Amino acid sequence: MQLLGPVRGKDVLEFGCGAARWSISLARLGARPVGLDATRSQLQKAAKLIASARVTLPVVQANAERVPFGDARFDVVFCDWGAMTFCDPQRTVPECARVLRPGGLLVFSTASPLRYIAFDAKKDRQDRRLHQSYFDLRQVTLGDTVEFQLPYGEWIALFARNGLTVEQLVETRPAPGARSSYLDRHDARWAQKWPMEAIWRVRKTGTPTRRA
Repeated sequence: MQLLGPVRGKDVLEFGCGAARWSISLARLGARPVGLDATRSQLQKAAKLIASARVTLPVVQANAERVPFGDARFDVVFCDWGAMTFCDPQRTVPECARVLRPGGLLVFSTASPLRYIAFDAKKDRQDRRLHQSYFDLRQVTLGDTVEFQLPYGEWIALFARNGLTVEQLVETRPAPGARSSYLDRHDARWAQKWPMEAIWRVRKTGTPTRRA
């Protein structure tokens, strides 16, 4: 979707890299990526794929809420349903802003708030009815998974407090008949009418501010 812009020669942090497939692709495009993930088994998979791809790509096992890098280290931080979904944004967003250089980009995909408020936990699928409060979204338990989400206004306020300006919000929509390894047919049809995924593109344009 070209949301990262030109990456050649840029320092890029993949925030929750898993097996580092995205970072491997970016390395092939001339970027200098670094992968970060909390899970040792995922990083072991990443090491095998990196060796097969013959690219230079360091990976680090660390908590995304306490990033082990200095200030202004990266041009781009990006995340594909990784740390920005499974960690507290009140901690990850400040960390992303801290390690970004002035003018740098934070790009991440996560669930749309609508996914949570229209999720029927008993049937384990999306519903046409609302099942929980939009304004109370914070930490959401789905089966044995804990995910984090905020109302849109709180996302924007959190970005602003950390010197980040929203440039784009993409709400993806699958084409009719599209198939996914992540969604069954019911949820895929649901996602054609209501956004299930949101992709934020925000830029570091200022300095963090303290809360009043």
